[in-house]
Amino acid sequence: MGKLRQDHFPKQAMKIRHFKPSDSTEIADLFHGSVHSISSDIYSAAQLEAWAPTPPDYTMWKERLAITKPFVSTIDDVVVGFIELESDGHIDCLYVHRNYQRRGVALALFKHASDEAIKNGCETMYVEASILAKAFFEKMGFDVQAENIVQKNHQELINYSMIGAPKP
Repeated sequence: MGKLRQDHFPKQAMKIRHFKPSDSTEIADLFHGSVHSISSDIYSAAQLEAWAPTPPDYTMWKERLAITKPFVSTIDDVVVGFIELESDGHIDCLYVHRNYQRRGVALALFKHASDEAIKNGCETMYVEASILAKAFFEKMGFDVQAENIVQKNHQELINYSMIGAPKP
């Protein structure tokens, strides 16, 4: 993660591509860093550790990503975000590197996933959004269907079941 520089972003074009197996470690580190950058006002340190244990389980991530095959956002060939979209329109993960948040990465990934969902004939998309991600999905036109309490590694985490239409 040390090779990312915030001042690089405005000068470089972001690209979205298919996952490559060589991305696994970088995505695992991105996920871990993104989760652990969430304010303790939103989730406690124990909740964050339950959500993204330290150190990341690189074997689990390698196996997971080989199955989910996410779309990956890169700048200068460095992974800055990823989204997992299932064939039925389910978004399982949408994470952006902590140094690249609020710069359009999540929006670009979401739009790419929406285009794919439309191509696949999905009329709806759905997600279980964290407290932090809820506002993003609301801006994308998603509606909250339910608030959930999820048990993860002996911690309770709140997320929201949300549904919306793909946006062309």
